Amino acid sequence: MFNTLKILWNSLKMAVQELRVNKLRTSLSLLGITIGIFCIIAVFTVTDSLESNIRSEVQSLGSDVIYVQKWPWSGDESGEYPWWKYMNRPEPQFKELKTIQDKVQSAGAVAFLFSSTGKKVEYGDDYMEGVELVAVTQDADKIIALSIAAGRYFVGAENDGVSNVAVVGANIWEGLFGDADVALGKTIHVAGRPCKIVGLLKKKGSSMIGGGINNDNSVLLPYRYARTIVDERRYADPFIMVKAKTSASISQLRDELKGTLRAAHHLRPKEDDDFSLNEITAISGQLNSLFSMINISGGVIAIFALLVGGFGIANIMFVTVKERTNIIGLKKAIGAKRSIILLEFLMEAMMLCVIGGAIGLLFVYLITLVISGPTLEITLTLKNIIKGLTISAVVGVIAGFTPAYFASKLDPVVAIRSN
Repeated sequence: MFNTLKILWNSLKMAVQELRVNKLRTSLSLLGITIGIFCIIAVFTVTDSLESNIRSEVQSLGSDVIYVQKWPWSGDESGEYPWWKYMNRPEPQFKELKTIQDKVQSAGAVAFLFSSTGKKVEYGDDYMEGVELVAVTQDADKIIALSIAAGRYFVGAENDGVSNVAVVGANIWEGLFGDADVALGKTIHVAGRPCKIVGLLKKKGSSMIGGGINNDNSVLLPYRYARTIVDERRYADPFIMVKAKTSASISQLRDELKGTLRAAHHLRPKEDDDFSLNEITAISGQLNSLFSMINISGGVIAIFALLVGGFGIANIMFVTVKERTNIIGLKKAIGAKRSIILLEFLMEAMMLCVIGGAIGLLFVYLITLVISGPTLEITLTLKNIIKGLTISAVVGVIAGFTPAYFASKLDPVVAIRSN
């Protein structure tokens, strides 16, 4: 056992020495596997980070929330999206809010919302354009994750009456005032109408999934005051958010909502729904299919890249065996077993691949530092590091097996006499 370990240790030192002496050849052999590991781990890192960020965004919309809207988030049971049918549906109306509150027993919180983009916000001589006006009702803060940096959300009297108060997104109050203490209590003009700032939102960053509200660039107004600025029936896409009670399931909430809305819309039993009940589970199912396809496509690309790197390693190992043929003969002559010779060259091939893989991982890490940002945080995880090194080692074993087996089969007498 000791002699075996000694032979392997000497073989490892010889392999390192060969790598140092033949720097150009080593670099060229490492290039293929480095590119291969870089490709496959870059794909895994980007897709994992993208999936994590998007799923986090989706969950922030609320897994126990149903969105009552005109348009569905996905197609019908056949997989088609008959937009011409959905186009003729009525928009959700504010009066349906009270109907749901009174009749849907499994609803814990209900809010009516609409938004209108492209508004101008002014304070004195300063102004910001392209701001989103968001109209909300009283319970919206119980459904939407609103992080208040200073001040408060609207109180009951402000929602019930036509109060000109506002909760302002981070980009707005930072751009106009710079400091939270300065902004709170000031009166701004939204689309020419005065609004007193009662609350400031923390900076969140834009949504990756394109849905929901980008609170950073929004001004939240009570619904009754907001509709004096924008008529949601003509210039907005209103919707109702319904959050389930903790004691109720999402399916129970869906059934109650469907029955209540069908009755409110006076639909006959055989008539189709003229509304959509959208929920996060529909998006989650689509995400599973999407990321499965992305991972498969990325894996196919990465396999071809690894094949190129593997053939490069195999070619270099054949050259190495040819150069050391007489040394292999001497080792076998003094008692080295075939398994030791086989293991020696497998170790060298594996070491080459692991070094190349480590360099590829380093490049992936450096790129994540460059492209990662507040909207999309890309992280090289420990799982992907281990995966990259493991794949490198496996490629090394596979690529080096044939040259190593050829070396182990050499006749010692013939090998010693070779030049």
